[in-house]
Amino acid sequence: MSETFHIISDGSCDLPVELVQEKNITVVPFYVSFDDQKYLKENVEIGVREFYQQMVDRKGVYPKSSMPSAQDYVDMFLPYAKQGIPVICICITAKFSGSVQSATNARNLVREEYPEAEITVIDSTVDTVLQGLYVLEAASLRDSGKSYQETVSRLEEIKGSGRIFFTVGNMEYLQHGGRIGKVAALAGSILGIRPIITLKQGEIFPSGIGRGRKRSTEKALELLLEYLRDSGKGIDSFRICVGYGYDVEEGAAFRDHALEVLRSKGYSIREMGLYQIGATIGVHTGPYPLGFGIIEKGLLPE
Repeated sequence: MSETFHIISDGSCDLPVELVQEKNITVVPFYVSFDDQKYLKENVEIGVREFYQQMVDRKGVYPKSSMPSAQDYVDMFLPYAKQGIPVICICITAKFSGSVQSATNARNLVREEYPEAEITVIDSTVDTVLQGLYVLEAASLRDSGKSYQETVSRLEEIKGSGRIFFTVGNMEYLQHGGRIGKVAALAGSILGIRPIITLKQGEIFPSGIGRGRKRSTEKALELLLEYLRDSGKGIDSFRICVGYGYDVEEGAAFRDHALEVLRSKGYSIREMGLYQIGATIGVHTGPYPLGFGIIEKGLLPE
């Protein structure tokens, strides 16, 4: 079946390759480097698992990520412009990366040759697995028969509802990236304190601290429960997932625990996505980020 429009996302969406293929979504990869010399395309030239393994094995080495170029986007946009198929391109929050500007520049270049090309570039104001949920909502809207413009409008409506509640394994990478100071990082390492962080409207905000892994992850769960209560909406109005880094077993156990807690509080929830946080954010968090992504569904329950 020919599609009425196509969905493209930059690699910050952190969706599994198999799921992207199943949902007919195109991903424009970010690049990652461990030496500032050679930059590798994520999920093309280096897998996410290999990326984290290198972080774990090479302590004291801080990888960097680099956004897709305008040419990377041009290469993805052109086939659809030639066929007259509209495109929705979803990018990581502009507060974290210039990816949305690369995509916008690429759209302008493509329109020089194909003036009628319909390409909508969206600053998702989110990132990582939450961006993945947002991209999946775009696919759900498309696959339900919503038009190109209806989908664009609904995506703009729901993106402000997106939240990430997460913690990290230690403060080393946040300190190296300038997110926290050296004194705070040292105190955190001595006392076993971990920050709990919220992402909303494209920016990150401190949401408390926890001593040890268990307490900090429980606080992330408390933030999720608080968000659900304050929303005034049923849980079936939201898509929720757990995002993890190097340790898939920890991620799965945390997801199962969260489902158990939610059900014990009367929430009727059947499943929760489990997705690996990719290199784009992993370079800032280190190998052990863990938390939740939540966003309002594009198609609300009847």
